[in-house]
Amino acid sequence: MRLKRSLAAWLSIALTVPTGAFAQSSASNGVHGATAQAPTLEIGPLSSSAAPSLPDDIAPGVFGTYGGARSRFAGTAGADASLHAPVLNQQLPDLGDGSGGTLTPQAERKLGERVMREVRSDPDYLDDWLIRDYLNSIAAKLSAAASALYIGGYRPDFDLFAMRDQQINAFSLPGGFIGVNTGLIETTQTESELASVLGHEMGHVLQRHIARMISTNERSGYAALAAILFGILAGVAAHSADLGSAIVLGGQAYSVDSQLRFSRAAEHEADRVGFQLLAAAGYDPYAMATFFGRLDRAAMGDAGEPKYARTHPLTVDRIADMEDRARRAQYRQPRQSPEYGFVRARARVLQVRSRSDYADEISRMRSEIDDRTALNIAANWYGIALAQTLLERYDDASASLATARRLFEPTGSGEGGVSRSSPSLDVLAADIARRAGRGDEAVRLAGIAQHRWPDSHAAVDMRLHTLLSARRFAEAQALASQQTRADPQQPLWWRYLAQASVGTGDAVTQHRALAEKFALEGAWLSAIRQLKEARDIKTVGYYDLSAIDARLHDFEARYKEEREDEKNKG
Repeated sequence: MRLKRSLAAWLSIALTVPTGAFAQSSASNGVHGATAQAPTLEIGPLSSSAAPSLPDDIAPGVFGTYGGARSRFAGTAGADASLHAPVLNQQLPDLGDGSGGTLTPQAERKLGERVMREVRSDPDYLDDWLIRDYLNSIAAKLSAAASALYIGGYRPDFDLFAMRDQQINAFSLPGGFIGVNTGLIETTQTESELASVLGHEMGHVLQRHIARMISTNERSGYAALAAILFGILAGVAAHSADLGSAIVLGGQAYSVDSQLRFSRAAEHEADRVGFQLLAAAGYDPYAMATFFGRLDRAAMGDAGEPKYARTHPLTVDRIADMEDRARRAQYRQPRQSPEYGFVRARARVLQVRSRSDYADEISRMRSEIDDRTALNIAANWYGIALAQTLLERYDDASASLATARRLFEPTGSGEGGVSRSSPSLDVLAADIARRAGRGDEAVRLAGIAQHRWPDSHAAVDMRLHTLLSARRFAEAQALASQQTRADPQQPLWWRYLAQASVGTGDAVTQHRALAEKFALEGAWLSAIRQLKEARDIKTVGYYDLSAIDARLHDFEARYKEEREDEKNKG
């Protein structure tokens, strides 16, 4: 993903003008392309533009990313990032007056949402519900521990996501958004190790290190805040292994020396908060020190200096501190979800893209099984089944999945003699049947998955996908409608509702669903056009027409505000 120069200009202007002077602006594909033909459900690729060229030998940052690979600021290929306006938050965050104000939790969340629109447009953003659900399940346990321990007066709704990247890396963004590289998931050997990294990143969020960094330099004013935000986005856009360094470079008001001191303090604080969350949530308290130590040993360069240590100062002290805390912690049998192994294998497969890469991953997983080095044999067979599915070898995939299930679900192992299962196993079984053209079987298996895992977004997604593939549009429309009511901020459910409504011939619902989808993506003109088409349908009822008119007025007002923003920026 490459950052548009216009995005940097937008940030600089928006943050140097008094609060309230602007509503949100948008340069989205949907807005500028609204004069085209009727929109389809698939959004095409965005055009590319030059990314900023930034050095990689700058000071370590505040966000505690993992891994010692050199910075990827320059020369990263990817899609252009267009800034979309969210549906609910229509005013710029109140960042204070630059002299005595601070970044409020509400403003921090809004900033995070803006950055996330850039992240989601990155082709390396891994929009996989099984991985997202699992990461967020760990975050939920750690967040509950934070509440029980009264850690942090600010506990946002954490939203974790995966990036397709083999670097050992995780990063926290404003407002509770946390990115996790697939390379990090693969490198961990237990769920506790993965949870230790997530706890560390959550520690940065809970302690509000971004806001604290800004408040210590309040005299720099809005221009410095704009530069900081440019640095955040530039670091995300370039897949930087050190987001804090991007902030240092973006904000010239901050000296490298003071930033380094803050980074060290923030790292220690995040370590200690993360450790408390880890232990209180029932994970292995030694996991943090173990993982840090293994990375430190694995990252040793030719000169004897750990590459990881070069981007994480005081690594030895941090490991010693965590070991000391673990020794003093009360022992409890650490928890590990059975889903950990399957998600780890899934991340290994999905972080590569080509058919040859899938074949290579199959060979590696088979070798691990044969050499008895696999951490989880059932998970390796699951990964093999997933890779075979992507290679369209469906019979082989079914056989490999059956082996994984047999190893994971020994006969009579479950309660009452019923064998246990896993969302990953059940969802993949339905996906194999769907891709192989066995529509009725796919619907049946997806129904089983949804029944077993009613809170799984992945199971619901697969159920909707199989219903649409089997042309069972009425069932799909009912389920999609239910999901839009339960989670209206998820564009995917609106897209499914629109697709199902095409099949049932419900044009009014089709256009209204598409309008909501486009609005969530900031494509206001496309959303407005969909509502106008719904309003013009002759069969629309009185109550539907009233709701459409109210929504249309809302969307038009938001679009007008954005047009005014464009004039102000000009």
